[in-house]
Amino acid sequence: MRLAVVEDDDGVGDALVEAFGVRGHRAVRMRRGADLLTAHRGFDAVVLDLGLPDADGLTVLRRLREVSTVPVVILTARSDERSIVRGLRGGADDYVVKPPRIAELLARIENVIRRATPPAPADTAHTVHTGDVLVDLDARRVDVGGVEIPLTPKEFELVRVLVEKPGAAVSRQQLMDRIWGDAFVAVSRSLDVHMTGLRAKLDRPGLITTIRGYGYRWGE
Repeated sequence: MRLAVVEDDDGVGDALVEAFGVRGHRAVRMRRGADLLTAHRGFDAVVLDLGLPDADGLTVLRRLREVSTVPVVILTARSDERSIVRGLRGGADDYVVKPPRIAELLARIENVIRRATPPAPADTAHTVHTGDVLVDLDARRVDVGGVEIPLTPKEFELVRVLVEKPGAAVSRQQLMDRIWGDAFVAVSRSLDVHMTGLRAKLDRPGLITTIRGYGYRWGE
């Protein structure tokens, strides 16, 4: 497993990284919530402390859940019922009170990863048809009316994320995180510029719908 350990206490953080490593797992130590928000992709699970120096862990969790479904196990000294309920309702998959027993903590991490892993589909669609628009994900090609439309890499990535769930709303934060790698930096204007260019090239009004105050949806 590849784990993100978000813990500002050097003693606790280093001990966790070492314990996970001894058991054959790769753990990356992070000291601030901002570190997780800008580098959360590629991890199988996150171990998150609530007492972080730059932001409360519950705030970090809420912002993470805006862009990611990565399993999160809260590991904290807060043992009161209110904190536990807030953590679980805020999007944590499990809640462990310090000091942890490593074997139990690993078992809980494995459990939340197992629950979060969907069964492998029998057949994965590599092309998406919407009207006369064909998106070939393998070839990174978009045809409109049988004619290939030249898209920039960022424009194609916009299409790719939107067509993962045709008809479903995708937030601006999710798009910025998936394509630029950070939902919380000043790339909002870049998203607008690329979306305008993409719509002009596709020339299919209504294909990409703007959801005011939220994001976009592929398909009418």
